[in-house]
Formats: sequence, C-alpha cells, structure tokens
Amino acid sequence: MTRKTVSVVLAFLAATVLTMAAFAHSAPINVTGGNRYKALRLTPAVYNAANGDLSDLRIIDGEGQPVPYFKRSGGVSEESHSERYPLELLDAYLKDDRFYFDYRIRDEQESDVAANSIEFTTGNDNFAKDVELSGSHDNRNWEPVARDTLYSVDGHEKLAIDLSGTRKFTHYRLSLANNLEQIAFDGAALVYNETLNEEYNFIEAIRPAYTVEAGERRTLLHIEGLENLRLCDITIETGSMFRRTVTAPGGISKEFYNLTFEGAAYADTTLPMNREMPTGDRYTLTVNDGDDRPIGINGVAVRYYADEIVFEGTEGGSFTLEFGADPEMVAPVYDIARYSDEILRGDIDSVSLGEIVCSATEQPEPRDYTAVFNGVIIAVAVLLGAVLIVKLRKP
Repeated sequence: MTRKTVSVVLAFLAATVLTMAAFAHSAPINVTGGNRYKALRLTPAVYNAANGDLSDLRIIDGEGQPVPYFKRSGGVSEESHSERYPLELLDAYLKDDRFYFDYRIRDEQESDVAANSIEFTTGNDNFAKDVELSGSHDNRNWEPVARDTLYSVDGHEKLAIDLSGTRKFTHYRLSLANNLEQIAFDGAALVYNETLNEEYNFIEAIRPAYTVEAGERRTLLHIEGLENLRLCDITIETGSMFRRTVTAPGGISKEFYNLTFEGAAYADTTLPMNREMPTGDRYTLTVNDGDDRPIGINGVAVRYYADEIVFEGTEGGSFTLEFGADPEMVAPVYDIARYSDEILRGDIDSVSLGEIVCSATEQPEPRDYTAVFNGVIIAVAVLLGAVLIVKLRKP
C-alpha cells in the first residue's frame, strides 16, 4: 500500500513538471527530400513567440518522442580579399553634348584584370551627376557597363560604380550628360573585392507592419513583429526630400537623406542595426524633424540574421515544432551536435514550417510552483521514511 502511495505522489510530481513545460505554440514541419538530414529555417513568428535564446524549441515525431537537433546560428563570418588597379586618364573631351573621360589600366599586367567596381577621385564638391560607364578591350569597340549617379554634396559622397559582376576590360569610358561645372575626375581605379561568407550567414528580409505617430519636432515609427530577431538593418522607404537624424533604442543613430541636386537624386535611408535584438512587441525609431514637416513613410524593410535547426527525418514523416514554454527552460543538449561538422559536409534538405497553432486562445498567468514542489518533496521524503521504518521493524 505504501509503495503504491509513493508511486502516486511521484506520478503527481511528474505531471506537475509536464504542466510547467507545456508549450504554447506548435507547427507541423513539412518534411521533403531524400537526404537523411533536414534543415528548418526559423521564421519571425517563431522568434516572436519563443524564448529569446530559443531554449524552448523542441521537435516531436509522430509517436510523441523528442527528435534530437542542433542549431546553426546566423551571423557574419567572412573572409575578404581586395585588389586595386590604378587607371590613367587618356583623354577628357566634349562630343555631341556629352563630356567623356577615357581611362586605361596604368600598369601592364601578366593576366586579365578582374574588377567588380570602379572608384573615382575628384577635387570638386557640390555636384551630383548621372553618368554612364562603358568598357572596351581595344579602345575602339565599346560595351555599356552601368548607369549610376556620382555625387559629393554637403559631406555626403558616392564616387564608386558597381560593375554588376566581374568585368575584365582594359579600357573604361565615363560620360556625363553635361559638364558645365567643369568637374574633373582626376583619378580612377579598378577594384576587385571578394568576400567569402560562411554558409551559415543567413540573412532574411521581411516587410513588417508599422504605424507612424507624429509628435512635436519628431516622428515615431513603430515597427511590429521584430521581437527576438537579431537585426541586420532597417530601411525606410519614402518619396519625401529630406535630411534627418534617425535614432533607434540603445543609442544607434544615423543621418538619413533623400535629396536631389541639379536633377540627380542621391539617398541613404538604411540604418545598420549591429545584431540589436528587440525584446518588446513594438520597436520604435525616432525621426528628428526639428522645425520641418514630418516625412512621408511609404514602407519599411527589415533584414535579420536567421537560424536553422538541423535534424534527422524521413520524407513524409510526421514532425512538429513546439515552442513558447517556460522562459526559464534550459536548451536541450543532444549528441547530434557532437558531429554537426560531419553532417554539414553532406547534402541536407531544406524543409519548411506549416501554420502555427496556439494551444489555447488565452494562456494562463504564470504561477509560482515553489510551494507545490516543496510540499511534494516533503511528502515523498516522509513516505519513503515510513517505508524504511516498516522494513526495519520486520523480523
């Protein structure tokens, strides 16, 4: 009888633990592909509802058993290589209402020069010019390469042109619609930048909901759905002409501008976030308007560093992601993490998450179970002591 009572108490204790670890959200994992291992990219909705450190993520199979997994965290891990090749100016001239600057690679090279951008230098200021760039292998036959805007206005400048890929021309021609200001691009150089990113550098983009609140001398931009996301950057889309300082919580600040100068437009409306992780339902940027009218905001684009969880699964199998449990829950430690490097060297199928389901429309208020645990432990200790005394009294 006593042993039965002890079993009942222990069962109650186990039930209490399970109740405390109840998950508020679950979603089916759509498992496809013939490879042994699967990778699930986590969505913003998971981050918003899970613990900030993702310690409450669990994968459950069709039999209700936990499935081991390991996490690949998004972040920046890169190796950069850069080469620079000076150009010499061959000629600068006016032809058919356009002004031209012709360049060639200054130093003789043993092989073709690969470049993915070209940078110019100038002693001029306060200009913005729409330009066209062409390339040639023989200084006679020219191919269009890029159209862009070069500017240097009020301390803001852009004097480089992205070549939209790797080019191997020996000659380059820059042309302007006019050059009444007699701007001289007295220096130029080809640049080849190669950045090798690690495969786990996952950057995802979203267009979150937002509201705009106009205040005295400032505009508040409230962005929804960023909770627990490690932010890469936030871009404000606008058609207004302005120059304002934009500030984020934590002291991140930058001057935004969207301006035109002599018919050419130049803009920078992106705020680097340096992996800042919002913890509330709304994340607010402050646009300092001063005495000017608030700017018009047409949209918001957010990029963030994502994570993947990798697990073993068969195509068509039943797997569920559960999350949204006790904030104090400790992340599981599975053996699969010990050989993650070997797994990642093989082929892995990318799988997706289905619709997230809440276990209840309203979650109960968190309760303090300390007294319950203490009572259960005392009861078990008393019962076990009673059992021990009974056994000792038996001849």
